[in-house]
Amino acid sequence: MRQINLEINIENITGFIQQQLLKAGYEKIIVGLSGGIDSAVTAALSVKAVGNKNVIGVMLPYKKSHPDSLAHAKLLAEQLEISSRIIDISPIVDVYFNTYDSDADLLRKGNMMARVRMCILFDLSAKYRALVAGTGNKSELMIGYCTQYGDNACAFEPIGHLYKTEVKEIARVLQIPKVIIDKSPTADLWESQTDEAEMGISYAVLDNILFNLIEIGKDKKEILATGVTEGEIEKVLKMVSNSDFKRKMPPVPKKK
Repeated sequence: MRQINLEINIENITGFIQQQLLKAGYEKIIVGLSGGIDSAVTAALSVKAVGNKNVIGVMLPYKKSHPDSLAHAKLLAEQLEISSRIIDISPIVDVYFNTYDSDADLLRKGNMMARVRMCILFDLSAKYRALVAGTGNKSELMIGYCTQYGDNACAFEPIGHLYKTEVKEIARVLQIPKVIIDKSPTADLWESQTDEAEMGISYAVLDNILFNLIEIGKDKKEILATGVTEGEIEKVLKMVSNSDFKRKMPPVPKKK
């Protein structure tokens, strides 16, 4: 796995955030606070870039969200001393499924929650004239572990070049609350859901394969030598390939 200079990366990201605001003519940033490490790091970096008076945290719980998610989001907002709002998305999500498709599975409901959250963030973006900062990391963006036009919709991705394991290292430097750093990553879209269980692979293994495959350009034999299995490599290759459409603008026909 690559070694990065954490302090230099923090400085680089804060400069990037400042440039994005300057180009757009905005002064404020809005971040959806999930109670997880990615949104916590994004919010903390935003505060370093533009100050706590210019960062708005929005917590968007669903009725079945784990109570720790909201508690940790509140803890983070208090530590950063940023203004925050809590908006329960349950009535919005439930009215659709209760009215039109009460038999929808957990995946569909989870995707709806992600898209409702982003709709709210963009509406508040217009209200407060604040750019929506994405909270996606490179690991999840590369394998498509996100909801299209949901949690991958944003004005810019401050940590989109960092692998999940690197986000964790930066979180420690930024003094993110330990309870957020140490808990199992989860999108909290349904009860007992964890990212690694859903993906079927740990972030440590995923990051190792992605780094050696994409950035170093090693072949399968060389990656096997790093201690991963062929099945794990095939899983990652398939996830990267199947999610290619999520990383591109929608295709259009060529002009004839």
